[in-house]
Amino acid sequence: MKEKLMDVMQKFSKAMFIPVLILPIAGILIAVGNLFTNTRLMAVLPFLDNPVTKGFGTLLSGSLTAILTNLGIIFCVGLTVGLAEKKKSEAGFISLLSFLVFINAMNKFMGLRGMLVEGSLSGTGQAMVLGVQVLDMGVFLGLMLGIIVALVHNRFCETEFNNAFQIYGGTRFVFIVLIPVMVLMAVVLTFVWPFIQSGINALGAFIQTSGNFGIFVYGTLERLLIPTGLHHLVYTPFLYTSLGGVATVGGQVLEGARNIYYAEIVDETVQVLSQSVIWDARGISKMFGLIGACLAMYHTARPENRGKIKAVLITAAVTSFVAGVTEPIEFSFLFVAPVLFVVHAVLAGSSFVVLNLIGCRAIGPNGFIDFLLYNVPLGFAKTRWPLYILVGLVYFALYYVIFRALITKMNLKTLGRETEGMEMKLHTKAEYKAKVAEENAAGSDAASDGVNAPLIVEALGGKDNILKVTNCYTRLRTELANPDLVQEDVLRGQTGATAVVRKGKNVQVVYGLKVTAVRKAVDAELGFKDND
Repeated sequence: MKEKLMDVMQKFSKAMFIPVLILPIAGILIAVGNLFTNTRLMAVLPFLDNPVTKGFGTLLSGSLTAILTNLGIIFCVGLTVGLAEKKKSEAGFISLLSFLVFINAMNKFMGLRGMLVEGSLSGTGQAMVLGVQVLDMGVFLGLMLGIIVALVHNRFCETEFNNAFQIYGGTRFVFIVLIPVMVLMAVVLTFVWPFIQSGINALGAFIQTSGNFGIFVYGTLERLLIPTGLHHLVYTPFLYTSLGGVATVGGQVLEGARNIYYAEIVDETVQVLSQSVIWDARGISKMFGLIGACLAMYHTARPENRGKIKAVLITAAVTSFVAGVTEPIEFSFLFVAPVLFVVHAVLAGSSFVVLNLIGCRAIGPNGFIDFLLYNVPLGFAKTRWPLYILVGLVYFALYYVIFRALITKMNLKTLGRETEGMEMKLHTKAEYKAKVAEENAAGSDAASDGVNAPLIVEALGGKDNILKVTNCYTRLRTELANPDLVQEDVLRGQTGATAVVRKGKNVQVVYGLKVTAVRKAVDAELGFKDND
């Protein structure tokens, strides 16, 4: 039962990456648009005060803000495509149609019941979704419909009929089945959702009233779940639903810490960012803390090994600082020294509390570029961003001192401290290319664009053992018939992987930012198409 539950969560987790990874891009571009319309910045850079740049900024931020106000349909389509086992493009199209059927069915039913509120919808529990007035379910509507549509699609997408009814087979039959399902769901949720929303609001209120303890638990859990790949199931509800706070910005009621933040940085009438939301302080550990951890691992490595690990640690540290990708560092000590990972999670959680205590509302979840774009143009009064850097420097020192002490006192086998013959190190790009070159010279036809796809497939148990292949930002995610056939030493030692995570039949191989190239090469080797 536990394995089945984990398998379901893994599939849901993989599917969530489609909408989740798009949203930071929209956020960054909104911040860029804000640069061109920010009056404080214009005072420093007068050449920005002209109709062309201000118009460009207004268009950019205004057009992308629409993404944040339509998260329901974005999650519905994205989740459906991610969960669909085949015919993914058609599944996405059917999910869009189903979403339209649902909101219009709910609107008509609420009209028949006399439930539609006239005038301002602020605080009424109703909202306009794609121009249709319905109950305000936000992201949860997209999550529910996405799951239902995907389940129906997977069950009926290959149903075919004979003779004159052939035209109603396949994905067309899926839509036929979904029409009454959507209408029924619209009717049922009209009565049920207010109670569900009350429960969500109560949970959000509890989290808010729990104060710094709740913030600490949230920040710690977000890191602790990294090994399972389920960490975004913790932060997504807080960033995009009422669990993360509710605020009125520009006369519009917004839910979720990230949505509120995006609205407030664009609205110059807002002088101080909201204090009543779960804030996003992940950047402290990413931009500062783990850099201190890397330095500690370098200084505690054997003198003869420091030259070997220096390039690896510098690359990982720069990636974490600039882009916010931490897994290459975290997985370098997760399995060989799990106590360090627990300490890392606790320190990360405490950084959320510290920023909350000093009233610093700056963010940098995706590294230093994010930090600059989001916070610096807003000035000190709005975000207090210099305090963020000061706290970051303190955490750099904490990570360094604590990691160095634990590694030394407990004789932990982190990078560069492994005994001879033990395979507990990351490999540099040069070493990997040299390995591939050697195999090619020996007659291997393996490498393609620096990715040894045949070796990866073989290490995963062979073509017949691989059922599905997907990827997220840093991991190659596979579903295998027999996970016991996986050769972890080969994946880590010869293909450039930094870690292998097993969860039942789901095996995740961490490759970092090059994972997209790895996924393409593996798909080509397996003969998988995009919709397989």
